[in-house]
Amino acid sequence: MSVQVHVTSVLQKVVGDQKTVSAEGATVGDLLNNLDDSFPGFKAQVTGEAGDLHRFVNIYLNDEDIRYLGQLSTPISDGDVVSILPALAGG
Repeated sequence: MSVQVHVTSVLQKVVGDQKTVSAEGATVGDLLNNLDDSFPGFKAQVTGEAGDLHRFVNIYLNDEDIRYLGQLSTPISDGDVVSILPALAGG
């Protein structure tokens, strides 16, 4: 099953300057693994050493925050849209 993944400029550097990429997986965690297989180093940008999502990274499944769904175990379906938004610091 393929889903559209929207990434911000910080992650676009990892995926070859694309704003949207296609990926597969049964859950958000599987999707991140698939992205990391296609774009080595991707997962390290959004998760810690233990595999947990960085607290400053927000992932939305069809505009719903996965923190309130099933976190990385949130199931995804063909045609879903996932947006990955690392927080930006600055002033």
